[in-house]
Amino acid sequence: MTPTDAVHGRNTPRRESPERPGSSVNGHTPDAAARALFAELTGADPAGVWSAPGRANLIGEHTDYNDGFVLPFAIAQRTHVALGTRGDQRIRVVSTVDPVPVEVGIADLEILFPDGRDAVPEWATYPLGVAWALLRAAGLDPAALPGVDLTIASDVPIGAGLSSSAAIESAVALALNDTWTLGLDRVELAGVGRIAENEAVGAPTGIMDQMASMLGRADAAIFLDCRSLQTEVVDLGFAGAGLSLVVIDTGVTHAHSTGGYGERRAACERGARIMGVPALRDLATSDLDRAESMMDDVTFRRVRHIVTENQRVLDTVRTLRESGPRSIGDLLLASHASMRDDFEISVPELDTAVEAAMSAGAIGARMTGGGFGGAAIALVDNDRVEAVQEAAIAAFEASGFRSPTVFTVQASAGAAREH
Repeated sequence: MTPTDAVHGRNTPRRESPERPGSSVNGHTPDAAARALFAELTGADPAGVWSAPGRANLIGEHTDYNDGFVLPFAIAQRTHVALGTRGDQRIRVVSTVDPVPVEVGIADLEILFPDGRDAVPEWATYPLGVAWALLRAAGLDPAALPGVDLTIASDVPIGAGLSSSAAIESAVALALNDTWTLGLDRVELAGVGRIAENEAVGAPTGIMDQMASMLGRADAAIFLDCRSLQTEVVDLGFAGAGLSLVVIDTGVTHAHSTGGYGERRAACERGARIMGVPALRDLATSDLDRAESMMDDVTFRRVRHIVTENQRVLDTVRTLRESGPRSIGDLLLASHASMRDDFEISVPELDTAVEAAMSAGAIGARMTGGGFGGAAIALVDNDRVEAVQEAAIAAFEASGFRSPTVFTVQASAGAAREH
C-alpha cells in the first residue's frame, strides 16, 4: 500500500491556513466551531472537547534546540479539538482550515510518516503525526485502539510566530492520551508533539512551544531548561505594573519545515562541533573570542546569537524577579538586534514593527518566534497600546507593507479538557 492509497479523502496540496487572529472562527468561538464541525461530520455530539494555547516567547529564540534556556508563556488564543470514538481502527480529521476530511487506518500511520507525508494536506500532518508519535511513545498495537473522529478549530494566528502548530499538537495529544488511556504526563506529551513536528511534519524545531502549550500558567511565564526539561514558573507582573504585551503580526507567513530554519540549526550544530561541545548551551560569553578565531564569520555569528541569547534569558528571569518587568526593555531590544544582525532571521516588516513600537513609547520590543516573518512583541504601558497600534499601522503604510494585525496577549493556562 502506498501513502496515497492509505488515505481516504482528497490528496489536497499542502498549504498554510489563511485564517487570521480573532475571537471567532466562522462566526463561532473555536469551542463551538469544533463542536459544530463534529456534528456536521458525524451527526452526533463529541465525547469531549480539549484545547491548548498558542504561545508567545518573551525571550530566548532558537536556543531550545541548542539545549538552552527559554522564557515563553501560553496565550489566551487556543486550538479546540472535538473527539468521538469510532467502531473501527481508523482516524478521521477535519478542520475549519479545510472542509474535506482526511481518513487513514491507525495502522497505516506508519506508512505515512515520515516519508509519505505528502500524501495528505499539510494541516493534517499535525494531528495525524501526533497520533503516529503517540503510538511510538506508548508502544501500542494499533489494532487494540478504537478509531477516532477529530474536528479542529482555532483562533491562534497561523504563521505569526505564536506556535499555532504546537497548539494543535498539544490539544490532539491530550485528547488522544485521555481517550486511549495512555497515561502519559504533560512533559511526555510535549515530547510527543515535538516528535510529530520534527519527524512527521519535517520541521526541525525544539521543544519550547509544546512545553509552553502544555504547562502554561495564568499571569506567568515558564522558565525552561531545554536540556533537563526542568521548569520554573516566573511571575511576569505585567498587570500589576500597568503593562500590556502587544503583538504586531506582520502578515508575512513562514514555514519551519523549509529553508532558513534548518540552515540555522545546521550552523549551530556545526559551531558546537568546532568548539568540541555537545551543544551551544555549553558555551559561555567568555568563549566567544576563542570561537571567533576558529570558525567562519557566518557560523560565528550564529553561535554568538545563541550564546548571548541564553545569557539574556537568564538575565531576564533575574531582572523580573529583582526589579520587575519595567526593567527588561533593553534585554528585549538586544535580543532583536542579535536576531536581526547575527542570526539574520528578521525581515523588514519585523524591524519596522519594532522601530514603530519604540517610537510610540514601548518599553522594549523584539521579533518573536522562528523568524522569516511572523510577529513582533512590544511591552507597553496600558495607556500607550493604541498609540503603538497606530504607529505600527502608519509605519507599515509608509513602507508599502500590508497593514499589520495588532492585538494584545495575556499569559494563560495550558492544555485542558473543556467538556
